Amino acid sequence: MSVFNRNDKMPETGTSGATPATPPPVRDKVETVPLPPVAEPKRTQATAQPIVPTSVSHMPMVSVISKALKITGQLESTEDIQIDGEIEGDVRAVSVRVGPNAKVKGAVYGDAVEVAGTVEGKIEAKKVVLTGTARMSGDVVHQDISIHSGAFIDGHCKPDFGKTGATKVVLQVHKTSAAE
Repeated sequence: MSVFNRNDKMPETGTSGATPATPPPVRDKVETVPLPPVAEPKRTQATAQPIVPTSVSHMPMVSVISKALKITGQLESTEDIQIDGEIEGDVRAVSVRVGPNAKVKGAVYGDAVEVAGTVEGKIEAKKVVLTGTARMSGDVVHQDISIHSGAFIDGHCKPDFGKTGATKVVLQVHKTSAAE
């Protein structure tokens, strides 16, 4: 138990020491009683979660070679590669996409290879897609190949990729109209 005096009003500032006209009421012997602790409401706090691939997530990461880059040498990844620039050397990845303005001078290896730009070299992949803007100079070793109308190939298509007996070969030629 504590005892103290308290003034309800503080003296006004800016007065030249004059006392207020009516003195504030004074309370004698004010008892303070401890209150039970009040439980604070649970607050949900937004926390930034980093985007980190986990073993549960099956989204592949893609390495991008931008159109401003020119790489000389071998390029190898255990994930996917998107090429928009120029590569002079072999490229090996799970999936390789050669963009419409990209150029690769070397072999391209992967499970899936999609070409919309220029490749001067061999392609070896389970699945190969040559879009209408693709320019290919070299052999294509594949299991499954899709060639869109407008694609250019100067080489051989060989259905030999991963050959361990009977291999299913599907050749799909996509014809597009002038409106597309």
